[in-house]
Formats: sequence, structure tokens, C-alpha cells
Amino acid sequence: MSVVASEIAEKLLQIKAIKLSPQKPFIWASGKESPIYCDNRVSLSHPKIRSYIINAFVKLIKERFSHVEAIVGVATAGIPHGALIADALELPFAYVRSKAKAHGRQNLIEGELKTNSKVLLIEDLISTGGSSMKAVHALRDADHEVLAVLAIFEYGFKQAAELFESENCNYATLSNYETLIAEAVKLNYISSEELHILQNWKTSS
Repeated sequence: MSVVASEIAEKLLQIKAIKLSPQKPFIWASGKESPIYCDNRVSLSHPKIRSYIINAFVKLIKERFSHVEAIVGVATAGIPHGALIADALELPFAYVRSKAKAHGRQNLIEGELKTNSKVLLIEDLISTGGSSMKAVHALRDADHEVLAVLAIFEYGFKQAAELFESENCNYATLSNYETLIAEAVKLNYISSEELHILQNWKTSS
């Protein structure tokens, strides 16, 4: 468990970008009941936390993906963080739509990328990995090389790990569910009973 992962987990809890409600689960768009709800866009409204997250991404990229040529956001939540990262690194920025425009040039990728660009794809959150992989396919179909998908947070679902592996796509996140739960315990944010519910949900998901 890295210091950065712990710090980000604590900050996301602090600003309620991540909410835990083991006793009264949230209902995701898929209909799945979940004791956790994550909206990392909230971090954009907190300058110090926003800067911490962007700086963490920049450090990760310089250490592991220094050959990157462009940053690409996944619409919509990956766009603002992706643009901030691209600005910090002085790199081109583009984004991938969830579906092609119904008019005009019917673009799926918005922005200008040079041919065969080496890109990093930015998400705010990785759950099942489905939206990430859809964007990866769009970029690969346009003859770009996706070095990795980077996100602020992941649930750590086995389904996501298997999907990325099957598609031969790297991914990395700044923080994760396991670290978040550890921080929640440390901060007395949850009771022992709630901890049990949160651990069981992760195991059964």
C-alpha cells in the first residue's frame, strides 16, 4: 500500500467523492447494489486535492510512460483530469466519445492526434473495465498505440483485471478499494460490522 494511494483514499473520503454506506447500499446504473459510490469529479472543485491528484499522475507517467506522445480522456469523467494532465506535461490532448456524433463528421475521437500516436488513456474510475476497453478499441482502430489506461481509483474487480489481460492492455490506478477500506478503518469512518459488509461485498463481486 503506497503513501500516495493512502493519501488519495483519505482525501476522496474527506471531500465525499467516495461515499460508503454499508447499511443502505447505493444502486448503480446497472441495478447492482453497492455499499460504495464513487464520483471523482468532485475532486475538481477542491484545488489542493485536484493538484495532488494531477501531480501524482504526472509523477507516475514520468516514471513509467515517459515515451507518451499524447493524453486522451474517456468521456465524460476522464476529460477534465486528462486535460489537466496534458497541460502539466505540455502534451496534445484528445478525448473519446461514448458513441460517435450523430451529425457533422461523426467523430468518435475528438481532437487532433498525429498518426500512430503513443497515448495514455485517462479514466476517473475503473469498475468492470468496459468503458475503458471501448475507448481503447476506438484508439486502436484509429491506429494509435495505447500504452496504458490510468485512473484515479479502482474497485479491484477480477472481471476488470481479466478483461485488461485478455486485451493485452496495461492499466494503473492511483488508489484502490483495499486501500480505501484500510483508510476508512484508520479514520474510524466505519464500524467493525460495516467493515465486514464492505469486505464481503468485494469478495462476492
